Amino acid sequence: MSPREVIRVRDVMKERVDIVDGMTTVSDALQMMKHVEQKSLIVDKRHDDDEYGFVLISDIAKQVLARDRAPDRVNIYEVMAKPVICVDPDMDIRYCARLFERFGLSRAPVTDKDKVVGIVSYTDMVLRGLVKKTDYHPK
Repeated sequence: MSPREVIRVRDVMKERVDIVDGMTTVSDALQMMKHVEQKSLIVDKRHDDDEYGFVLISDIAKQVLARDRAPDRVNIYEVMAKPVICVDPDMDIRYCARLFERFGLSRAPVTDKDKVVGIVSYTDMVLRGLVKKTDYHPK
């Protein structure tokens, strides 16, 4: 039996991320999003002893849209999750998937030396990790 190739988070993560300030309004944050396919925003630290926050588009839908709140009157910090579980880029995607399952995550920031370097999701792990790169062709 041949040894299994280890696929790391860094091999499947998306490096393009949108980082916003927690004081930004939901409306402004959505307009600033450059990578809409990510479906999430990372909320930057306010200082070195702070932690990153995370906002999913679904959080905005549930906490702003469904509650009929004005997006220009709601700040990102009001709908974000903080602190968030961050993933090391050198983690094996099998363990990352187990971590996601254990904590009910669908995606997470990837940090290296306490700096955000990307985002990883179940989709990234499955489509970029399990499916051979030559077999998967996104439209």
